[in-house]
Amino acid sequence: MKTVFTTGQVAKLCKVAPRTVTKWFDSGRLRGYRIPGSQDRRIPRESLVRFLKEHGMPLGELEEMALGKVLLIDVNSHQQALLGAYLTDDSFQIELATNAFEAGLKARSLNPDCVVLNLSIGCDLGLQIARALQHGPDCLDGVLIGLLSPADNLSDDARGLFGATFQHPVDLARVAENIWTRVKARKPLIG
Repeated sequence: MKTVFTTGQVAKLCKVAPRTVTKWFDSGRLRGYRIPGSQDRRIPRESLVRFLKEHGMPLGELEEMALGKVLLIDVNSHQQALLGAYLTDDSFQIELATNAFEAGLKARSLNPDCVVLNLSIGCDLGLQIARALQHGPDCLDGVLIGLLSPADNLSDDARGLFGATFQHPVDLARVAENIWTRVKARKPLIG
């Protein structure tokens, strides 16, 4: 994964002339540094993504590095709306799954950075889904967050499947903050 770009590489990504990138750099709008003893400019990936977002330009190939992908499994529509509101700034792609089969398909195609699993679907079924996501053939390396009903009493082994758990009634602001923290640790270009 490339961390620093030349002006020519930035020009190619942005589909502009190299001179345009040089002007952005020289005016201070696009942050970077010069190679000592040279006029060559280098632009860190974080600066480029920030610049593109600030100016409403498409991220193109950089989008994968700057977009957190979240899968919500059996999360009710009210919770979906609130989480969506907390996570809206175009930094997240949120997908929904309503059953175990759909969760497996979406996890495989999305390769999410974070999965929120509502165990109100039934603790046993929820734990089956969690195990399948963590230890399946595609081995989801995303972070799993569990939303537990007040009656759920998970064993230490079962709790180990989750990066975090929240008991109902869930404070969705805390869940969203947890998602931000965990995804940002995996993808520093988020936000």
